[in-house]
Amino acid sequence: MTHAEPQRHAQPTGQPEGRPGAGAVLAEQMDEAGGKRAKSRNIRPLGRLLPFLGRHKVDAGISALWLIGSTIASLALTATARGAIDQGFENGGADIDKWFLILGLNAVILGLATALRYFYVTKTGERIIADLRTALFQRILTLDPVFFAHMRTGEVLSRLTTDIQLVDTLLTTSISYALRNFLTLIGGVVLLFFVSPKLTAFVLLIVPVLIVPLFLFGRIVRKLTVKSQDTFAGAVGFAGESVDAIETVQAFGREKSAIGRFGAAVEEAFGVSLKRMRARAVMTAMIIVVMFGGVTLVLWLGAQDVIAGTMTPGALLQFVLLSVFAAGAVGALGESWGDVQKAAGAMERIDELMRATPAIAPPASPVALPQPRGEVSMSAVDFAYPGRPDLPALKGFSLTVRPGETVALVGPSGAGKSTVFRLLLRFYDPQSGLVSVDGVDVRAADPVAVRNRFAWVSQEAPLFSGSALENIRFGREAATLDEARAVAAEAQALGFIDALPEGFDTPLGERGKSLSGGQRQRLAIARALVREAPILLLDEATSALDAENERLVQAALDQAMSERTTLVIAHRLATVLRADRIVVMDGGEVVEEGTHAELSAKGGLYARLAKLQFQGT
Repeated sequence: MTHAEPQRHAQPTGQPEGRPGAGAVLAEQMDEAGGKRAKSRNIRPLGRLLPFLGRHKVDAGISALWLIGSTIASLALTATARGAIDQGFENGGADIDKWFLILGLNAVILGLATALRYFYVTKTGERIIADLRTALFQRILTLDPVFFAHMRTGEVLSRLTTDIQLVDTLLTTSISYALRNFLTLIGGVVLLFFVSPKLTAFVLLIVPVLIVPLFLFGRIVRKLTVKSQDTFAGAVGFAGESVDAIETVQAFGREKSAIGRFGAAVEEAFGVSLKRMRARAVMTAMIIVVMFGGVTLVLWLGAQDVIAGTMTPGALLQFVLLSVFAAGAVGALGESWGDVQKAAGAMERIDELMRATPAIAPPASPVALPQPRGEVSMSAVDFAYPGRPDLPALKGFSLTVRPGETVALVGPSGAGKSTVFRLLLRFYDPQSGLVSVDGVDVRAADPVAVRNRFAWVSQEAPLFSGSALENIRFGREAATLDEARAVAAEAQALGFIDALPEGFDTPLGERGKSLSGGQRQRLAIARALVREAPILLLDEATSALDAENERLVQAALDQAMSERTTLVIAHRLATVLRADRIVVMDGGEVVEEGTHAELSAKGGLYARLAKLQFQGT
């Protein structure tokens, strides 16, 4: 009759014997994805963004139109400049004003087209990123506890923030820059052929020399980016754990150790980033040297043609401008390719989460639950946590709780009491046996519908950083302020909530840490009461309360329990005595069952634990 098994017991790793566990399936998915990532040398992961782009075809189409328009206006500057040189000075410069007016008008059109291109490309990119963030978070919330046994919360948050930011940069900045330069390059090369096919042929000879370092170093940059992100994500994961347990870290004087470990991880990530930056710098230098060196040679040849009279000065000027545009576009594409590689690496990591499938999911045709009665049943259930097949948490466990009945689960730590709750809430499925709610096998029903039948108060009583009212409404979003006040009064929480600076609207800080343990527990009880679910699950619900508050809250719970089916994990005599039935568990099995008087008279496990735990109560 000690405290319930710690939550960590629900998260071992590995794979049980018999059918593969959910953790093993997810681990295999992640390993496979990781293997593919290591071998992948292309930007195919970015294809995952196409369905998101498809939702915004109109904006994407407008972006493409203005992208083409701004490119045409940019290249048209070379033609108007040529006209101004070759024709503006004819007849004593009679048409020079007209040509420079055309040139100015061209510049105005270019400015407007560029501004509209930027707006629509950025708008489309930000819209896609917003949808991607929402979809990724939605996917994360569908994953079951087994998944988070294999991936730390900090790693998940790194993909939700840092990796998505890299994709955001690509879609809102780099992609517009890259597409504009790509179109400029194509259009520039076409115009170069019209201006001087001979000189253009010399220019094209330079292209293969540029492409080789572009792809060679781009591939290296991509691999180093993925490694850098993985390393930094590990550091963020450790930092998240340390901050989450800051009081423990400080109590054990482990600040220096934690700082040293985090610093080492950050330095390792920096070292990888430094290699990536060197590779990208070398790539950029090679491209610029080859590109402008080749352009210089070609322009010298063009100057010879002007001297020979086979090319006009305006044509040479246009060729110079087009060459600069094309050369600048190639250099810019080299830089943009690095951003594409970084985003592709980030998208691979995001895609791992997007493709992860929860082991607990609604069946294709879920069975509708009947009108709530509040009956739960477990029959011949065998269950071992993934990775612990040799240590079953439940062995042939059977239990039926009738509507309106209160059953207390008692037993030593590790007996399987909290596991019963996790199977009822369908965080896991048993390897064999049947778990049913109101006569329906939970595996045949929608998990959300099953969980809606329960109100759960866990031993840890986690809260959120919103207000007291928001935390209570977490139990039932439609609850009114009056209903929230009523359940707060029942849970003996109204007094301290009203005493807060802004009452029910007072922000409670991260995880409600501004409240005491007892206050958090009472608020969690109020959250469960407002849910109005037919089945109440209490996991040491009064463990954090002092004697006076426990007496008051117990009275509220007695009222709530009288109206609901209740399963309670308890070690205090007051709670046990109120139960209609006591089920004693040990080693994942039911070893005794009966009332307090019956079990005490038997002299078995319950009697021994009662003698140890209840003396002086």
